[in-house]
Amino acid sequence: MVLTVVFPHDLVRLQADWYRTYDALAAPRPARPTVLRYRLQVLSARLCWHPYWSRQEVVVPAGREELRRQGRALERQW
Repeated sequence: MVLTVVFPHDLVRLQADWYRTYDALAAPRPARPTVLRYRLQVLSARLCWHPYWSRQEVVVPAGREELRRQGRALERQW
């Protein structure tokens, strides 16, 4: 089943920022790892509590997976 979901641009950008931060933290000897860990926590909270997820018609597990896919695609464009 192919899921096509239109997410708010700010939500996809948050997911792309999360990937960018995670990848920076996963690098060997990351610069300022404490700052990166804190940023990852903040981004995770913003993703989890974004108003989009409170809509009744949203299928959360499938929607989150599609958001991850779209976020990774946007992150790779930068």
